[in-house]
Amino acid sequence: MRRLDNIDLRLLRVFVVLADEGGFHDAQIALNLSQSTLSTHLAALERKLGGQLCERGRSGFRLTPFGEATLAAARRLFDDIEGFHARIGQDRHRLVGRLRIGILDGVVTNPHLGLQTALSRYMAYAADVFVDLVLGTPQELEQALLDGERDVVIGAFSQKVPGIAYIPLHREPQALYCGRGHKLFERPAREIGQADIEAALFSVRGYRHFDDLYRVNHPRASASIVQMEAQVMLILSGHFIGYLPRHIGEDWVRRGQMRVIRPESYGFESAHFVATRRLKGERPLIDAFVRELRAVAGVGEAAAAGLGASLAPSGRGVG
Repeated sequence: MRRLDNIDLRLLRVFVVLADEGGFHDAQIALNLSQSTLSTHLAALERKLGGQLCERGRSGFRLTPFGEATLAAARRLFDDIEGFHARIGQDRHRLVGRLRIGILDGVVTNPHLGLQTALSRYMAYAADVFVDLVLGTPQELEQALLDGERDVVIGAFSQKVPGIAYIPLHREPQALYCGRGHKLFERPAREIGQADIEAALFSVRGYRHFDDLYRVNHPRASASIVQMEAQVMLILSGHFIGYLPRHIGEDWVRRGQMRVIRPESYGFESAHFVATRRLKGERPLIDAFVRELRAVAGVGEAAAAGLGASLAPSGRGVG
């Protein structure tokens, strides 16, 4: 096998995206390249490495054992490159490199978790950092962190996963809502009983399906969502009840399009954390961003210790 030169890093990145996307179709979209170009890049990399990386054809796309080994080595290589950039940037007293962030959707209107505020503070002194931001469910974000695909994730995590450090940020108030046109919309709160809740069509968060059902003691789900925008749509239809963060729902309440259903009985607070892998050595890009997140959330070192005890992840009580 010949020594790799700089152009091979680009070919390796193409190969990693192909593997991550599971084939050419989705990789074309992710890389904005045609299938013929992707095939040319892949063939060039295979010639340089001296082996077949994947099987492609009518039977589908599948990595060969050599491809699996190459993928693992490529991931380690790119992690080392990112670490190199971070160390060089630190030596020059500035932050340089790539920061891979993952976060739940529906937090942009939360003043304590609005990522835009933390990013504004961070980019003021880290303009050379490339920000890679994705949305995901709590489970997806934790897995991406463990797999080394994300550097820092923010969300409502219900269990402590070994190898991940959790820092508490905020308790996000949640409430049960119905929309205008729903049979409960005009009914006085004192006349809404448990039987009415159980009879209503209930939309649950797909990643917290049973937690949502248990919280209101509902017998079954009639709809499932992942993104909060989808939950808003179902509630506004006038046929479903469901949970929303108060900072989202209250805007629709002010417009007269939603109402809160018995907040004293069904309201709760969702515990949000910032999570990172437990890594050895210095990680200036990640640590600086975590400091900004904590500053926006109003969580200092001492406060975090106390808040951490009260927000400790558990199987229940977390949104």
